[in-house]
Amino acid sequence: MTTLTIEDLAVMLLPGQAVAGLDLGTKTIGLAMSDLGRRFATPRPVIKRVKFTQDAETLLAFAEKEKVAAFVIGLPINMDGSAGPRVQATRAFVRSMSEKTALPFVFWDERLSTVAAERALLEMDVSRAKRAERIDSAAASFILQGALDRLSALGRATLTDPDAS
Repeated sequence: MTTLTIEDLAVMLLPGQAVAGLDLGTKTIGLAMSDLGRRFATPRPVIKRVKFTQDAETLLAFAEKEKVAAFVIGLPINMDGSAGPRVQATRAFVRSMSEKTALPFVFWDERLSTVAAERALLEMDVSRAKRAERIDSAAASFILQGALDRLSALGRATLTDPDAS
């Protein structure tokens, strides 16, 4: 398994390959999936965290079923740009996953993704109980959508200037 930049991922992906988004929490892993055109991120059911081995097996079974080409995982950087304990835990999770899969991971700054997800769910008038069970996948969807938008911009830049990235 490799950790890539979003620019490296843009070069590596083939047409029709889907990408998954992850919001790693202490109790759940929020999941989102791109369409094959990599235009839209759609929330998927969360994975309830048990222990790493089981979490990894569940995540890899999801990846196999959905034909995931890469994972975009939210990196919970502090608002001041510093890396706290959640960043270290996320990086450790990706390092541990490297022993289990060849699928690449891309770290994506997830600042305010949960806030944006919460606002979207409130605007849809989702009840507090339903918001609690959907927030992690909605955050994963926001993370993934940001990465998909960047991939699209990189693709357009390459079309207009093949030497740009």
